[in-house]
Amino acid sequence: MRGYRCTWGKALFCATAVSFVATVSWSQSLTWLGTLGGGSSAAYGVSADGRVVVGEARNAEGRERAFRWTASGGIQDLGTLDGNSSFAYGVSADGNVVVGWANNAAGQRRAFRWQNGGMIDLGTLDGIWSYAYGVSADGSVVVGYAYNAQNQPRAFRWTAGSGMQDLSAQRNAWSEAFAVSADGSVVVGYAYNDQFQPRAFRWTADSGMQDLDPQGGLGNNAYGVSADGSVVVGENFRVPPSQWRAFRWTADVGIQDLGVPSDVSNRASAVSADGRVVVGEAQDFGQIYAFRWSADTGAQNLNTVYASLLTSGSALWHATAISPDGRYIVGFGRNGATGRREAFLLDTGFPLSGDIDRSGCVDDADLLRVLFEFGGAGYRNEDLNWDGVIDDADLLIVLFNFGSGC
Repeated sequence: MRGYRCTWGKALFCATAVSFVATVSWSQSLTWLGTLGGGSSAAYGVSADGRVVVGEARNAEGRERAFRWTASGGIQDLGTLDGNSSFAYGVSADGNVVVGWANNAAGQRRAFRWQNGGMIDLGTLDGIWSYAYGVSADGSVVVGYAYNAQNQPRAFRWTAGSGMQDLSAQRNAWSEAFAVSADGSVVVGYAYNDQFQPRAFRWTADSGMQDLDPQGGLGNNAYGVSADGSVVVGENFRVPPSQWRAFRWTADVGIQDLGVPSDVSNRASAVSADGRVVVGEAQDFGQIYAFRWSADTGAQNLNTVYASLLTSGSALWHATAISPDGRYIVGFGRNGATGRREAFLLDTGFPLSGDIDRSGCVDDADLLRVLFEFGGAGYRNEDLNWDGVIDDADLLIVLFNFGSGC
């Protein structure tokens, strides 16, 4: 373990740091989340600490139901809006707010926001149907799409204060929103252009809908966005080879093909908070597989990287979401033990809790990064508990894990 030195003259911090030096083992695990008594499940969202997962599971009657899973309580049916089906897609950083869609008593699918055991209908844009897909880190901003009075799907951004806002009203375009930045200010999705081609967009209040590939080909869709809204991921249709390809976008580079091995198609579903790690799914030579991409490693088949965690007959098919630090990945695949399509939670073991600089060691450098940023706005690597501010709670996470991996 690297030596710890008190160099900033804060005796209290030094004493506290030394007293909390600990060694935490490096661990990796794969957890199949089960169902609600039916034959399948799928996960679509994970909290910042990996302790809460949300998605859809079949119940004993074969109905799809939104679920919230915790390590301590297992899988919980979130109910409906007096209908018979529901589906959860997003969860806040602390795991307390869940969004998705649920049937009402009339059988209409309506966007919902669930918190503290209660599900509320977010309404529509004067139409009948609505769907929620993404939620801000604090749970206050929800995005998705809703039908207007002309029965057209429109991307929306919802808050309790302003209600549901049509993001493509000025463009009069069919559109859908799938993800939102940590603070709720940047929304991504797709909107049709005048040629009725889907175009990935990035929306802000100041600039409206920005086409991420105005000179591009036949179409693209955006499904994920980094915490600060600067990195967008999704799928882009390329000719040749006439297939959908996973992409990562930044303002400087534009749309970058991730080079995922695939003979049919692939897509990027989500990205870590700092924009460095992308997950998604691909099909290659008839095999569907979940992948993870970074600039350092390129595209990796999760079934290969974590083969030691897979029992006979098991496979990871789709990676749908990733925790802000990139450690936890959720999705669905085949559970060899049950033979079912089932939701999974993959703990990759990296980064270790408190390892801000991703060095594999929780040390002085991580502690100093919290101290230098102390009191600042969060939703970045120093905000270890992902509550929007860098404070003593983040400092304590480093101190409790100090020396891990060193």
